[in-house]
Amino acid sequence: MPRRLDVCVFGSLVVLAASCGGGSTEKPAEPSSTSAPAPAEAPTAPLGESTITGRITFEGKAPTPRVIRMDSDELCMPEGPTTSEVLIVGPDNSLQNVFVYVKEGLGDRTFTAPKTAVVLGQKGCKYTPHVFGAQVGQPVRIVNNDPTLHNVHAMPKANREFNFGQTKKGMETIRTFDKPEVMVPFKCDVHGWMNAYGGIVAHPYFAVSKPDGTFEITGLPAGTYTVEAWHERLGTQTTRVTVDGKAGGTAVFAFKADANQ
Repeated sequence: MPRRLDVCVFGSLVVLAASCGGGSTEKPAEPSSTSAPAPAEAPTAPLGESTITGRITFEGKAPTPRVIRMDSDELCMPEGPTTSEVLIVGPDNSLQNVFVYVKEGLGDRTFTAPKTAVVLGQKGCKYTPHVFGAQVGQPVRIVNNDPTLHNVHAMPKANREFNFGQTKKGMETIRTFDKPEVMVPFKCDVHGWMNAYGGIVAHPYFAVSKPDGTFEITGLPAGTYTVEAWHERLGTQTTRVTVDGKAGGTAVFAFKADANQ
């Protein structure tokens, strides 16, 4: 009987030690890459009511868009001829896919990152949209809309690089960026023609020019701002706009053809 009591006492001590964590070798679970991150805890500055509107044009004769061959992957199945999105000029010389944002003038104001995710799709073996914007800390939801393998490779300089595969249609992955960066290039290592750009800023004052070249930046408080327009081939331009927090302002940009066209 005494011997059996010793065994029971020893077993109880082992269980007690394990329950305190002393004997555990299990590693903490890795956070899921598809779980939405917690929003930033910065206070939101009071927003104004001013809107900066504008239009972006292309000066000169626009080159004929390059046709993209997708026959290396029969699952891409384009509905018709697919052309490059590097330079999209409308019939009235409007310039699409220009990222426009407030570069200077907000001072030390801080802004809470939205909980709503920006969606970067992969449809028809192309990134959609080709150019997008997001705030620091805002979730970017990357979706595979195609019945084929895609590889999402972001190549930032200020933020952390990531590179992952999405093997099936409907797969989603969420990533965030911790620092402002204009711009973050994306590519697909499986389909070499696929590319996109993300403008990451610390505030909500940004836009991407539409097919008619127009853009709109809303909710600005009173101040004088440096507004920058970025195009992946044509470079950047800046202008200064002053608003009073109620009335709007205008920013107009005209990009010229580069020497390589």
